[in-house]
Amino acid sequence: MSYRGRGEAKDNSHVDTEAQGDSEHSQDVPQTGGFAPLHRKLKSRHLQMIAIGGIIGPGLLVGSGNALHLAGPAGILISFCLVGLIVLFSVLQSLGELATLMPVSGSFTEYAARFVDEALAFALGWAYRVLANEYNAISLVVMYWTEVVPQWAWILIFWLIFLSFSALGVLAYGELEFWLSLIKVLSLSVFFILAIAISTGGIGPQNIGFKYWHDPGAFADGINGVAKTFVIAGTLYAGTEMVGITAGESSNPQTAVPRAIRQVFWRILIFYVGTMFFIGILIPYDDKRLLASGSGTARSPLTIALADARIAPAAHLINALIVISVLSAGNSSLYVASRTITHMARNGMAPKILGKVNSKGVPWVALLFTNIFACIAFLSQSASAGKLYSALITLSGVATFIVWGTIELVHIRFRKALEVQGQSVDDLPFKARWYPWCTYTCLAANVFLIFFQGYTAFLKPFNSTDFVVNYVLLPVFLLFYVVWKFWHKTKLVKLSEIDIWSGRRDAVAEDADKPKPSALHHIKNVVIG
Repeated sequence: MSYRGRGEAKDNSHVDTEAQGDSEHSQDVPQTGGFAPLHRKLKSRHLQMIAIGGIIGPGLLVGSGNALHLAGPAGILISFCLVGLIVLFSVLQSLGELATLMPVSGSFTEYAARFVDEALAFALGWAYRVLANEYNAISLVVMYWTEVVPQWAWILIFWLIFLSFSALGVLAYGELEFWLSLIKVLSLSVFFILAIAISTGGIGPQNIGFKYWHDPGAFADGINGVAKTFVIAGTLYAGTEMVGITAGESSNPQTAVPRAIRQVFWRILIFYVGTMFFIGILIPYDDKRLLASGSGTARSPLTIALADARIAPAAHLINALIVISVLSAGNSSLYVASRTITHMARNGMAPKILGKVNSKGVPWVALLFTNIFACIAFLSQSASAGKLYSALITLSGVATFIVWGTIELVHIRFRKALEVQGQSVDDLPFKARWYPWCTYTCLAANVFLIFFQGYTAFLKPFNSTDFVVNYVLLPVFLLFYVVWKFWHKTKLVKLSEIDIWSGRRDAVAEDADKPKPSALHHIKNVVIG
């Protein structure tokens, strides 16, 4: 059985050529079957800030406290450096090569169908669904100020806010995300400066230095603590793959995607590793205020550090900025998930109605459907919020490793198809570095992390709850794959038959939508290049 999207994608190439002069009405999918097109309005600056700021959200600013609690200051540095360097770099390179050449809104879901097997795309698309992290996190952070309003009410309020943001259209989304991400980047930069001052005794009641690395210690639970935080690192780095999905609605992906890939990686690594380093210095890993599995509410480690330094106004300001960060991350998560489900609906892998798009190019049915999944956050009302948040972090982390591993697999298949079909890699507009060694290493690392992240459940005594949370997504993913494969009798696509042409776009002149030079503009240039 052939992949349903191929015929559409082939038509796509002709539409793309026509649409270069009018990005507002260009489309990823031809207007057939009553489906309106997705609009291509995202600019280069949008993609860069989406890639940087899209993952600076609840994971880094709140979930980092749980990582510190589990692994200790040295443990989180090891896990975040390893996951960042070994996995994240290669994933960005592989996805960048594919997204620059074939910028389709289905991104890695479509690549999985075209280069491997349609059943893999089906399983991958439905596994890429977790959004409840943002709702649970933002309700916990807001409750730092007051507990008068119940948590379920905050979740409902922000559920409506996220949905409203996402319904504004892709250009409004890009602009909103650009400025929210810029605020997040500047805020973290300010925190780094304050953290140095606090650690050296310039601010606060004491000179901290590396005091907490000695008491209570650098590692919370040795190698076991490091293993537990691998999945948290994967979850917190998740979102970088949205560069591939936003490429489908970019006005000039051949320029924007490579630029985002080249500039974003090191900045992300600096922000993440830098944050882990400073919170490991300023807060002991056994601080009861950190988000642990037994806590009912949570505070960001950044807020705790500033409050301990007796600069309460700054702590409140940081907490407010964390709320902005979670709004941005939730906005991005809803965007990515809705575009994925829209692509699947248009290719027969989801109910057809989910592919509907309004006149603004917004897949409103998919947005509503995707946001309904996030209602799992209401389960926090019947159990500890910390336990639910930890479980969601784990599920998100495993899903991230599956997605990243699939990206590497489709990249390998793409390169092999180029070779079999006699095409030169020198013709690619962007080439992944150090192929094949980096790609194969990353694929092996993701497979390893999928299984290794939950090994502590097998330690005596065996923890059945942790075992289920750590591994439940694997049989579910396999079930999706097997059911679709046998029901539709799909087969592995032969290398000689892989479609390496559909969805390509020629490079176009960079758009003129650039902010006029100003003081804020110069600050932005310093931060993001």
